[in-house]
Amino acid sequence: MTHLLLFGNLGWPELIIILLVILLIFGGKKIPELMKGMGKGVRSFKEGLNEVEKQIDQPTDNPDKKE
Repeated sequence: MTHLLLFGNLGWPELIIILLVILLIFGGKKIPELMKGMGKGVRSFKEGLNEVEKQIDQPTDNPDKKE
């Protein structure tokens, strides 16, 4: 069985128990809203990373010119 680096040495039984506890705490109606918010956050983070990569890869007009 492969172990996910993110979860360390947690197995499937432990993950199922954690998911059940989350379901009990937040309820079935709140979980889709939480996942939607997490998805937006991840998307925004990736867009920010892409923007930084574009700025780094962009050649400068005159590297000797000091601003």
